[in-house]
Parts: sequence; C-alpha cells; structure tokens
Amino acid sequence: MPELDAQADDGRRRMEVEFLSAMRQTGSTLQLLGQVAAERIGVNATDLNCLNIVALTGPMTAGDLARQTGLTTASITGVLDRLEEGGFVRRERDPKDRRRVIVNLNPGPALREIGPTFGPLVMAWRAAAASYSDEELRLLLGFQQRFLEIVRYQLDRLRGEAERRT
Repeated sequence: MPELDAQADDGRRRMEVEFLSAMRQTGSTLQLLGQVAAERIGVNATDLNCLNIVALTGPMTAGDLARQTGLTTASITGVLDRLEEGGFVRRERDPKDRRRVIVNLNPGPALREIGPTFGPLVMAWRAAAASYSDEELRLLLGFQQRFLEIVRYQLDRLRGEAERRT
C-alpha cells in the first residue's frame, strides 16, 4: 500500500500547487479589477484602496490609514486631498484631540457612483454563493479568514524587513 500513499501524496501536492496558483491568479486579477474600477470612478488605484479601507474599517485617523497602507503621512495627505476633493471622504477634527484628523466616508453623490462599478460584481457573487450550502459557505469563510491572516502576517513581515533596511 505504500504505492497508493505515494500517489495520494502526489495528488495532494498537485492540488495544493494548483490551488496556490489559482489564488495568485485571483490576486492578480483583483489588482487589475481595482485599477480599472479606479479609472472608471475617477481615482487612482491607491486612492481606491484607501477608500475601501475606510469603508470597511469605519472612521479612522489619517495616521491609522497611513499605518494600514504602509504609506507615509505625506502620501496619505495627498490621497485624502484627492478623495475629499472628489467628494468621497471628509476630514474632521477629533473632538477629543484637535490635533488629530478623523477620516469619514462622505455619503454623497461620489459614493453613489461606486455602485454601478461594483454592484454587478456583488450581484454575481451573491448568485455564486447561492449555489453553496451554509456549511460550504462557512468552510469558505473560514478559509478566507485564515488566508487573510496569512497575507497580513506576510505584509507585516515584509514591511518590517523594509523598515530594517532603511
């Protein structure tokens, strides 16, 4: 039976390689989607990424956004200038500490422009999700959460290496 075990191991390794390749392809395709969506919305990809972080995280300081993205505070100031000028966010002084700036989504016409760009994607995802059982969706969600932890750890690791080189 060792021969069957070796074949099973080979099959498992092939699936793992194929899965990793599929994840890499998905990552690249998501980056391309982000670039095209940003162009359609009228911002650059970095600005759209920052807007997405604020939308997912909620109000945050400009410094927190800089830390999450790895951008300098000067770069974040430029991002926020462009996003505010476009009507996507607004900056408000922190009432507890007037030196701090809180970034909030600006629920105006600019944000409504995002719906037609990402709405069809959300609808397609919901249609795809409908074909999975609750148990399968829980499995996929668990995997996604673990994968996100891995990617965030690697991001922190690479940023730490970059900081040590400077």
